[in-house]
Amino acid sequence: MIEQQIKSAVRDIPDFPKPGIVFKDITTILKDPALCKDIVDAFVSRLQGIRIDAVAGVESRGFLFGLTLATRLGVPFIPVRKAGKLPYTIKQKKYDLEYGTATIEMHTDAFEPGQHILLHDDLLATGGTVTAASDLIREMGGVVCGFSFVVGLGFLNGKEKITSISDKIIVLAEY
Repeated sequence: MIEQQIKSAVRDIPDFPKPGIVFKDITTILKDPALCKDIVDAFVSRLQGIRIDAVAGVESRGFLFGLTLATRLGVPFIPVRKAGKLPYTIKQKKYDLEYGTATIEMHTDAFEPGQHILLHDDLLATGGTVTAASDLIREMGGVVCGFSFVVGLGFLNGKEKITSISDKIIVLAEY
C-alpha cells in the first residue's frame, strides 16, 4: 500500500527547524524513482472523474510532484511562488504564519477565469499556505476543485481548515 511505502521512505529530523519540531523529510522519497511513479499513479487514480484544468503547486515542495502530476493529467502546471520570484505581472496574497507573515504570488495569466484548479503541496500541516493559495486562485476567478498532498500531519488539523474550500482532499500518508 502506498501509505506504508511513503512512511517507510520519509525520514524524521528531530528539532528542525527549531527544538520540539519533528520535521518530515520527503527528499528521501526522491531517491526512489519507482516510489515516485507509484505516488503519481496513486494521485491519478484518486482524481478520476474530477474536472481538472490545471495543477497549481505551492513553492517549493509542491513543485516536486505537482509538475509530474500535471504532466500525467495532460494539463498545465501553475507555480505558486514566494514574493519576488515571478518575472511577469502578478497577483499577491499575504497571509499569517505562526511566526509572522508570508506572501505568495501567481502570474495574472496563469489560468482563465472559471477554470478548475487542483492545488498540490507535498505536505499538509496547518493548511495556512494552501488556504492563502486557494484565496488567490478564487480572487483570480478560478475554482479550487481539490487538494493533493503526499504527506499530512493530521494532528495540526489542516484538513479541517480547507474542507470548506473543497471536500476533495487527497493525503497519501497521514501522520
